[in-house]
Amino acid sequence: MPVFPEEPEIHESLPGPGVPFPRESDAQALHTPATGGAPTTAPTTVTVAPLPVPGPRPGPPRPATPRADRSGLPRLIPKPGPAPRRPAPATPQVEVQRVAATPAQALDRADDTVDQLLDSGRNPGDILVLTVGEAHPWQQHELSFGEERYWAQLTEGGDVFYADAALTRPVRREVVVLVVNGGSAARAAEAYTEAIGRATALLVVCGEAGPVAADAAGAAPGRPVKA
Repeated sequence: MPVFPEEPEIHESLPGPGVPFPRESDAQALHTPATGGAPTTAPTTVTVAPLPVPGPRPGPPRPATPRADRSGLPRLIPKPGPAPRRPAPATPQVEVQRVAATPAQALDRADDTVDQLLDSGRNPGDILVLTVGEAHPWQQHELSFGEERYWAQLTEGGDVFYADAALTRPVRREVVVLVVNGGSAARAAEAYTEAIGRATALLVVCGEAGPVAADAAGAAPGRPVKA
């Protein structure tokens, strides 16, 4: 038997674009899905949103405009009143004590009074002794070293200071002892006014000077009494 060469297998292909199909049935067969085959899914169209274009940044928010008073009346601002007055500082009261003594006894009573003050715990630099008549013996002793040394003790303020009641230098101490050992009644009254102005806490009057308390006349010699 003669052998014929195998004919090449011809595969059916689709015509390219623009090439007409040979038959109308062939074109319909291409678009009709085969029986039992998977359905053809239509391509999904994805819409891409355009990216936002950066613009100027928003500025800070504006402050809200204050609303007008609905009452229609202007707002009244109270006027500041006068500042309250501050109470004046109270003037410290100076206690006055009296020691009954004659002009001849006044110096001795004054020395006893100074000793009692020191024994009670008073600081020597807080005591000032003023004489109306003759200078105190201790004042005369200190003046013997010269007035410069004498007044330096007043500035230092470490000891009892003895001076004349007509002292013109500004000095104030906690306790003042006024010695009425002479002079007129008018001079004693003036010395009393000066002495109470120099004391900050206590004035002890040895003798008669200034206003006299009712019980001063019956006071025992050497014992201080309150005026």
